[in-house]
Amino acid sequence: MGYLDYARVGPLAPVAAAAFADATALAGRAGPGDLDRLFALSDAARGSAARFLEARPHEIALSPSTSNGLFTVAAALRGPGTVLVPRYEFPANVYPWIRFAGRGGPDVRLVDPDGHRHISPDLLRRHLTPEVTALTVSAVDSLTGHVAPLAALKEILGPDRLLIVDGIQGLGAVPLEADAADILVSGGQKWLRSGWGAALLLIRDRCAERLAPGIGGWAGVTEPFATRHPAPPLPGAAAHLATNPDFPAAAALGAAIDELLDRGGPAAMGPRIRATLAELLDRARRAGAEVLLDGLGERERAGIGTFRLPGHDPVTVHHALGAAGVITTRRGEWIRLSPHASTSAAATDLFAEALHTLTHRASRILTSHIRTSSNTSTSSDTSTSASNTSASPSPSTDNPRTQEPTCPTT
Repeated sequence: MGYLDYARVGPLAPVAAAAFADATALAGRAGPGDLDRLFALSDAARGSAARFLEARPHEIALSPSTSNGLFTVAAALRGPGTVLVPRYEFPANVYPWIRFAGRGGPDVRLVDPDGHRHISPDLLRRHLTPEVTALTVSAVDSLTGHVAPLAALKEILGPDRLLIVDGIQGLGAVPLEADAADILVSGGQKWLRSGWGAALLLIRDRCAERLAPGIGGWAGVTEPFATRHPAPPLPGAAAHLATNPDFPAAAALGAAIDELLDRGGPAAMGPRIRATLAELLDRARRAGAEVLLDGLGERERAGIGTFRLPGHDPVTVHHALGAAGVITTRRGEWIRLSPHASTSAAATDLFAEALHTLTHRASRILTSHIRTSSNTSTSSDTSTSASNTSASPSPSTDNPRTQEPTCPTT
């Protein structure tokens, strides 16, 4: 009930689990036609993803993961040129560009985001020098929940520069301006709740000719069993496939997307997720919490919110929430909340009660500490006066009203 950690991993949706099991059964039987039906599940998943992203089916390929998809794009994007990478991007969207910068890929320029974790249109405009050929960015920041203004960023980049998007923290949670992305990569293990093993790789036709099949293997060519290689690449995103996808994982991803679309898609799920998150953050504020990027507007934050309790050890806060049945992620001094559309009001109450118990326990310990210090001070002063009545009185330095006591963290 208290699971608030979909930004880390979304528990497998029942429909995805069933599709995975059915596909695994097909692989186990391997009777006449079973393998053909198994392979067809991959095509069906690509079709579902195309409807979801309003793309053409050939613009979609299935990658093993978000990281693998980003490495695929980094290997395909040739130099010269420079790709802009916000410094505080999740590392999955940093390492691919660094690794290929000295291996034929574009140079990398890390952009400091002016005190924030995200890149704004104004900041992009200041860094848009002639050698820049691409910007890579997360659709939603994994710590703050900030939604990148993809359409505004693409407008500044223009048609000749690529906008590459890591979509995993937003896809399936809230509406995204995905049509602005030239390339988009997203796994299914978070908000789509389809588990690991399959990710969407969208490469739009408008930029396909600018990418060489860097790690495209036998599964990405028209004649994989030809006697002479290399054979011509397949059209579209499939040219970048190293091998066949994980078919059961593909089936789970397709089923999860179909169910999401049947329920109205992110346009229907997003408001519910955002409303639940807003209530959770409001309960945190009432407990004295500080919310990271608290000034974000309703549509500027997706399904992620992060807070800290001043005066409280974040490790203790995280453990206390877990002990109460509230599952979150701790990032340094911050606690990250990420509910889903299915998160109930009871989960919000459980979270608020856990914070109330934690803060009041600390308050009782602090009060006890102050009283003990005060009694010890009074006893000490009385003893000193009795033994040396000629001594002139001096103001006590143990007066709790003049001290800034240390707040216990246990």
